Amino acid sequence: MTPAIRTDLRNVAIIAHVDHGKTTLVDSMLKQSRVFAAHEQVGTLILDSSDLEREKGITILAKNTSVRYRGVKLNIIDTPGHADFGGEVERVLGMADGCLLLVDAAEGPMPQTRVVLRQALALGLRPIIVVNKLDRANARPDETVEATHDLLLELATDPVQLDAPVLYTNGREGTATADLRVPGITLEPLFDAILEHVPPPRGDPDGPLQLLVSALDHDTYQGRLAIGRVVRGRVRVGQPVVVCTADGTSPRLRIAGLLAVEALERLPVEEAAAGEIVLVTGLAEAAIGDTVCDADAPDALPRLEVGEPTLRMQFSVNASPFAGREQQVSSTSRQLRARLGRELQTNVALRVADGASADVFEVSGRGELHLAVLIETMRREGYEFEVSRPEAIVKKVNGQLMEPVERLTVDVREEHLGAVTESLGKRRGEMIEISYDSRGGVRLEYLIPTRGLIGFRNSFLTLTAGTGLMGSIGIGYRPWAGEFREQRNGALTASSPGTTLAFGLAGAQERGTTFIEAGEAVYEGMIVGIQKRPGDIRVNVCREKKQSNIRSSTSDISVRLTPASKLSLEQSLDFLAEDELLEVTPQHLRLRKRHLTEVDQSRARRNTLVPTPGR
Repeated sequence: MTPAIRTDLRNVAIIAHVDHGKTTLVDSMLKQSRVFAAHEQVGTLILDSSDLEREKGITILAKNTSVRYRGVKLNIIDTPGHADFGGEVERVLGMADGCLLLVDAAEGPMPQTRVVLRQALALGLRPIIVVNKLDRANARPDETVEATHDLLLELATDPVQLDAPVLYTNGREGTATADLRVPGITLEPLFDAILEHVPPPRGDPDGPLQLLVSALDHDTYQGRLAIGRVVRGRVRVGQPVVVCTADGTSPRLRIAGLLAVEALERLPVEEAAAGEIVLVTGLAEAAIGDTVCDADAPDALPRLEVGEPTLRMQFSVNASPFAGREQQVSSTSRQLRARLGRELQTNVALRVADGASADVFEVSGRGELHLAVLIETMRREGYEFEVSRPEAIVKKVNGQLMEPVERLTVDVREEHLGAVTESLGKRRGEMIEISYDSRGGVRLEYLIPTRGLIGFRNSFLTLTAGTGLMGSIGIGYRPWAGEFREQRNGALTASSPGTTLAFGLAGAQERGTTFIEAGEAVYEGMIVGIQKRPGDIRVNVCREKKQSNIRSSTSDISVRLTPASKLSLEQSLDFLAEDELLEVTPQHLRLRKRHLTEVDQSRARRNTLVPTPGR
């Protein structure tokens, strides 16, 4: 039977590199479709609903919304732009028939642009090129279009995909135009392009039900929500179904409820036909990648394939002297295991395995930011735990040691070029392309081992005085590139427990930079700063000035301290060495030595074997 065509529906995903303006453009699409009342104050970054997304200014979780234009419902899927959250993109692109490829008019195609476009084209999606941020002072739309067309020509899997229209937008102002000589007024040209170039969904509405679960959510009253697209047939409230999982077929279940997305609301519906994206309740055990089928015709769809993790780190129960002081949720090994297990249900790119002991878990992800977001989410939920330094996941293929490699793109000023290339060379980076622009900027393309990028972001910002831009994406495994020496100075560690005093901190600041202020509680072995040379030094930051019966001068009484250098979560992970841990609590991030006392550290050094590559 010939599949029916849904002319009243379009499913489109928005894909781009991080910070190219996807969510801002969706804001304007929602506002211009008049889904909000005139008196509503909706603000900006409407879909970035979580505090963490707003603070970091990036999309972390894929979300879907919808608008109506000329009688057609447009289901819009907003995807993350950072490479570390590529698993989110991979699992939701299957719900779309076309995509808006956003490219910054000034930066042009970046590493993640290539990756998400390859994924979209491999699934047969029809692209629409959207050159965004035309209002930028250094915008170069003509060069951006040319570079994007070259990329499309390289990655296209179907000649039809090469016939991609080009639109020029200013997402912040909500304007679009197909011709740079004609200024945009509204986003109507973009809506028209979606109706014309994104194929309407096809599917047999009268066949047995097939619904592929692409995402999960939770509702306090309705329980688990399975989110996916109806590929075939119809789904109805009360309908008997089975769930085809990786392990087989579930017992007969019943659809308890059905929701459809209208703008930012989830509205109950009685039925949805092939092509629609819906939320289903009543399937308590459904997982991402499962197929919801008609109970009498269990026919599973191919499961979602997600790329493998490239970095891992150890999560363990907090064993510091301050353990249990700040936790709001029980953080025993059993509770941590349960929490990580819940994360696996929705975070498809994450992997969790048992560690060397019962209270250690090996957590693997796509990158530092991927793991950092999980850590930050757990600490905000009230957990406390310890994490180790991230390390690249290496493997042996035919007896040869292989390691993950990334394609790195950096944009720097010419005056910073030498320092950046020197630093990347020390980290086994291999330059494959360099290009200059007329404004004193340089773009560098590198192939570099993933382990070479651990801790590089902070030094890169220092080398470029905060003006550089960088982005990377994994391209697979290559032979082990060899060892390289990391250039981190030694740590200043507290020699005794207590409360820090200005006099003791002043002595520590003579040796280096401190991370803590006066009046903070410390314990022996806690890292309180970084010194000016290699090698760790123990300092007494709790030392107070000895008192005598001799009056001191004013200059002798006052102690002048340099403000402490406070490290963020990502900076703390970059700072860690092999023998150090990061203590994570709801209120504090504390760097510490794995072995706290001097005696334990000496014993550990004697017992340590020569490490093998990649471990």
